[in-house]
Amino acid sequence: MPAGKHVLLVVSGSVSAYKALELTRLLRKAGARVTPVLTAGGARFVTPHALQAIAGEPVHQDLWSLQGEADVGHIRLARMPDMVAVVPASADLLAKMAHGLADDLATTVLLATERPVLVAPAMNWAMWGHAATRANMALLRARGVRVVGPGTGAMAEAESGPGRLAEPAEIFQAIAALLAPPAAEPQIPQAAGPLAGRHVLVTSGPTHEPIDPVRYIANRSSGRQGHAIAAALAALGARVTLVSGPVALPDPAGVSVVHVESAREMLAACEAALPADAAICAAAVADWRSAGEATQKLKKVPGAPPPPLALALNPDILATLAAHARRPGLVVGFAAETENVVPNAIAKRRRKGCDWIVANDVSGDVMGGAENTVHLVTEAGVEDWPRLPKAEVAARLAARLAAQLAEPETRPA
Repeated sequence: MPAGKHVLLVVSGSVSAYKALELTRLLRKAGARVTPVLTAGGARFVTPHALQAIAGEPVHQDLWSLQGEADVGHIRLARMPDMVAVVPASADLLAKMAHGLADDLATTVLLATERPVLVAPAMNWAMWGHAATRANMALLRARGVRVVGPGTGAMAEAESGPGRLAEPAEIFQAIAALLAPPAAEPQIPQAAGPLAGRHVLVTSGPTHEPIDPVRYIANRSSGRQGHAIAAALAALGARVTLVSGPVALPDPAGVSVVHVESAREMLAACEAALPADAAICAAAVADWRSAGEATQKLKKVPGAPPPPLALALNPDILATLAAHARRPGLVVGFAAETENVVPNAIAKRRRKGCDWIVANDVSGDVMGGAENTVHLVTEAGVEDWPRLPKAEVAARLAARLAAQLAEPETRPA
């Protein structure tokens, strides 16, 4: 419970801002102190008088207030709470947070704070599904911002879909969890291995590309190989950022994990994690996404043909990282093939511009299985590895990467 904790509550412009009043009541009832910051848009939906009456503290609104800056000041507001909660978080405010804009009191405080931040997005379904919002959310998640919601349901515009603000009780629980002291865990010393001081980016799992609220396009990937690689790198002392699509696996110990769903979110999280000494793209990213996500479940109509499904190309994460202005020193891709495994992998390495390709035949039970047979394709040639447990494949690849990075003047082509 958040008893004795101090929450800075930012209320931005959304018709659901009224729920911030109930959230404030729940926090006060639990013994928390709540200091409200109200944006100009938020004040269109809730009055400062109502918010102040429930919070029991003055509402802060104006960055240029002489009295406010003299009494508290935006820097003190940023530093005095135990956490900052943005409820509701509009698309505009999330975009400003993602890109470091500071043109009012709320955004200035959010840019200046070093405290944990939780956001509860609320917006129309089309705004929530827009590529810009997805990219902004991926950036914020990559920086450690916690997210609760949004839910799916009826909206103010007499429409329905994803983007509805989470209920106050759900947001309260998310705040309580963020403020709870960490569970006691055995302290494991950081490995002082050959990758100590190195940062490695790893992608893992599938991506889910929504067709409608209940269906999606995906690849058959469990994430076992990518997660094993992240764990093996951490065991050698690396600082690892793992960008993972939806999987049923626990986060590897000692690894910083960014959870995403779509290919566009994964790319944004990867770019946000740069610079890195190496990148290993083990995720099975969907090549295509629906060109237009339906807001309602597509219904099967008796006697009618299936609805048309127009596809659009997803971003190529491996090729983008290989050609990036902040390109990692070593870029490794995976080639999941069902035929002509090695020739296809050799062609893919050249086409993508990466340094190594780890090729494997996925025509059997590899996706989701515990073992893998891979071929390491480099400029020097092809190495055929025997069938091994995925953890052993990961250990061998991590050792090879460590050996390569030990030669900083040499980068394989």
